[in-house]
Amino acid sequence: MRLNVVAMGEGPPVVLLHGLLGAAQNFGAIQKAIAARGHRVLALDLRNHGQSPHADGMGYATMAEDVAETLVAEGAWPAAVIGHSMGGKVAMALALAKPAGVERLLVADIAPVTYPTPVFTRYVAAMQAIPLRDGLTRRDADAALAEAVPEAPLRAFLLQNLIFTESPPRWRIGLAAIAAGMGEIGGWPAMPGRYGGPVLVLSGDASAYVKPEHHAAIRALFPAARFASMAAGHWLHAENPRAFLAAVEEFLSVA
Repeated sequence: MRLNVVAMGEGPPVVLLHGLLGAAQNFGAIQKAIAARGHRVLALDLRNHGQSPHADGMGYATMAEDVAETLVAEGAWPAAVIGHSMGGKVAMALALAKPAGVERLLVADIAPVTYPTPVFTRYVAAMQAIPLRDGLTRRDADAALAEAVPEAPLRAFLLQNLIFTESPPRWRIGLAAIAAGMGEIGGWPAMPGRYGGPVLVLSGDASAYVKPEHHAAIRALFPAARFASMAAGHWLHAENPRAFLAAVEEFLSVA
């Protein structure tokens, strides 16, 4: 599947892969900053997200194949790949399946492990329960999510996927396919091979997604992995963009 691409800048390619229920646009300021430092930066909408096509299946091998097909078509192969959360798992799957296409890999706040039922399962169910009727306003939709999603900024993040300019409003994302694939998204498939290139696993110091006990599983697949943390929760690039960008710049500059 060819994915939607937002590209800017010139130079060695850098690829940005967003997390669950996000989109390429979430990297806006980060993408501009990396591009300004001499890189061609491609932010992708993963399948069922943003403006990319909708299709059944949210397995990481499938999503990694989407990314590979898109990057080859864009002439951005090989590339440095940066992925956050679900996008980090896609990036890891891509590096394992097609190591020649990944020059280096930055994984933001996720590990190649199966997580307990993700809290996002509750969010997706709440999104599906919003009655998409004529006259539905953003305030109405926000109120419908409030019990399941108490944090107002997170509700705003989720509602960026709802198109209110149409009557009735509709989801931009493939919400049904995402809901059906939540088990795959929270899991991690058994994948053969190892990736020996440079890998940075960057975690938020207030996040519990990458735990010390995950390090062995990471190094089993990525023997050159190194670990770093920064002042942030799970959404590193949104919560502390300056520190995230500094880590990215350093990682990209290391020979």
